[in-house]
Amino acid sequence: MSLAGVSAPRVHVRASGKINIAFDVGDVQSDGYHDVASVYQAVSVHEDLWASLDDAYAIDVTGDVDVAGVPLDEGNLAVRAARLVAQRAGWTGGIRLQIHKGVPVAGGMGGGSADAAAALVAVNELLDAGLSTLELQELGAQLGADVPFAVLGGTAIGTGRGDELAPALVRGRFDWVLATSADGLSTPAVYGELDRLRALPDIAPAHGVPRVDPAVLQALRAGDPAALAAAVRNDLQEAALSLRPALADVLRAGTDAGALAGLVSGSGPTIAFLAADERAGDDLTAALAATGLRVFHVHGPVPGARVVTR
Repeated sequence: MSLAGVSAPRVHVRASGKINIAFDVGDVQSDGYHDVASVYQAVSVHEDLWASLDDAYAIDVTGDVDVAGVPLDEGNLAVRAARLVAQRAGWTGGIRLQIHKGVPVAGGMGGGSADAAAALVAVNELLDAGLSTLELQELGAQLGADVPFAVLGGTAIGTGRGDELAPALVRGRFDWVLATSADGLSTPAVYGELDRLRALPDIAPAHGVPRVDPAVLQALRAGDPAALAAAVRNDLQEAALSLRPALADVLRAGTDAGALAGLVSGSGPTIAFLAADERAGDDLTAALAATGLRVFHVHGPVPGARVVTR
């Protein structure tokens, strides 16, 4: 299939960022990776992607956030995602991607994974490839552990490398206030610091098989923010704080301002604060903004990557 004689539609897809409500990390494996047990929740901050047919692959990136570090070549997950679907569809031309980012870059919220998920869905629609959601998730797993969840959305348990997903039951809405940083953190660096800390004598025993605390799932099913606040945990938090000690001050500021709980999202440096409800989230946002922190109020769960217009 080539561009000759083919109409030139343009598909718009929106994909959401995520937070890790719980993140349990196993010991490092022989290949350098870690098995995890995570509870992901897609939240109401998103990436917009437009895909159209072209003679070559190209990408343009703008954003409401700093996009200076986003690759504009084959290093971009969205380009690689577009190629994967195009190959499955037999498309021999190119794809032009335009991305407008709303998820902080290198903030532990899966913005790059959301871009990849959006590209999978958009190119599948653009080329009428007919791939199912499950097939798109399987392709996404070739790109990164968070990509399958960005396709799925909602709230889900992720095991293995985080890409083996099972939807989690959630009642109602959960409100989060996110505190972002101007400078991102490298995910490999945070995992490396976790391994370093765990290797120190008398710091931590061998971790074993990661698992999700049942209390997290019970709180989600009950729609109970207070119960969830008592159960949230992120194994990467200590490593992120070790690399970026100032994040401890942000966590204290949030709890002092009335957050039910605060935790590093994923590998950081974004901090997610849980609020009791929408009004409490608004109040917490105002209180933290008054201290000079960069914050915004989101809620979850929201859908995964979805077509907006074609």
